[in-house]
Amino acid sequence: AQELSEKELLKMEVEQLKKEVKNPRVLISKTGKEIKDYVEAEAGNDPLLKGVPEDKNPFKEKGGCVIS
Repeated sequence: AQELSEKELLKMEVEQLKKEVKNPRVLISKTGKEIKDYVEAEAGNDPLLKGVPEDKNPFKEKGGCVIS
């Protein structure tokens, strides 16, 4: 971006803003509730919350190391 002139940078910024203004906007009060409801509904399936059974854990250690 350093080799672009200020005019070219501003033109790129204007083009980006034209794209962004077309995005549909929704109030955070609505989307926040939807996200909260989704997270609560899926909490039972979240392995970070309920853990992974040892027999299905692909990252469990295969063996130990003993130093004597």
